[in-house]
Amino acid sequence: MTFETWAAFTAASAILLIIPGPTVLLVVSYALGQGWRTALPMAVGVALGDFTAMTLSMLGLGALLAASATLFTILKWVGAAYLVYLGIKLWRAGGALRAAPRTDRVSVLRMLGHAWLVTALNPKSITFFVAFLPTFLDPHADFLGQMVVFETTFLVLAFANAFTYALVASRARGLVSNPHTIGVINKVGGGLLVGAGAATITFAGATS
Repeated sequence: MTFETWAAFTAASAILLIIPGPTVLLVVSYALGQGWRTALPMAVGVALGDFTAMTLSMLGLGALLAASATLFTILKWVGAAYLVYLGIKLWRAGGALRAAPRTDRVSVLRMLGHAWLVTALNPKSITFFVAFLPTFLDPHADFLGQMVVFETTFLVLAFANAFTYALVASRARGLVSNPHTIGVINKVGGGLLVGAGAATITFAGATS
C-alpha cells in the first residue's frame, strides 16, 4: 500500500463520516438531551459498531479477492460509482437534521450498546463497506496488512467524529439544529464525494 492510497482512503473516510446520517443523529439526540457526558460512551459504541461492520465486510472482500481477481476489479468500479451516487444524493438532501432530544437518563453501558447496535447491525453499513473498500485495496499486496491499516484508520476517525459531534451538540444546540448549516455541510460533502468517486474511478482504471 502506498502513502497516496492511504491518504486518499483517510480523506474519503473523513468526508463520509462527517456527513450527518443515522449514527450521527443518534449521537446528537443523546447529546442534546443529556449533555457532554454522552460523548465518550457514544463514540466508543460507534467505533465498536464500525469495527464489527468493517471486519465482516473485509473478510467477505478477502474471500472474493481469493476467488476472482476479475470480480474484485468489477467491485472496485462499482464502489467508485457508488461514491458518486452518494455524493449526488447528499447534494440534493437539503438541510434537515431532525434529532429529538433524549431526556430520559440512560446508563453508560446502555448508551454504548445502543450506538454499537445502530452502527453495526444496519445492513447498509456492511453494504457500504463492501462497495467502498475495494477502491483502495491493492490485490497484489498483503490483504491482512491492508485490513489492519484501513480498519485502524477508519476507527480512529469514527471515534473522533462521534466524539466531536456529541460535544458540539451539547454546547451549540442552535448550530446542529440549523437547517442552513446542515445544508452547507451536505452540499460540501456531496461535492467532495463526487470528486472522490471520480478520482477512485481513475485510480481503478489505472491499476486494473
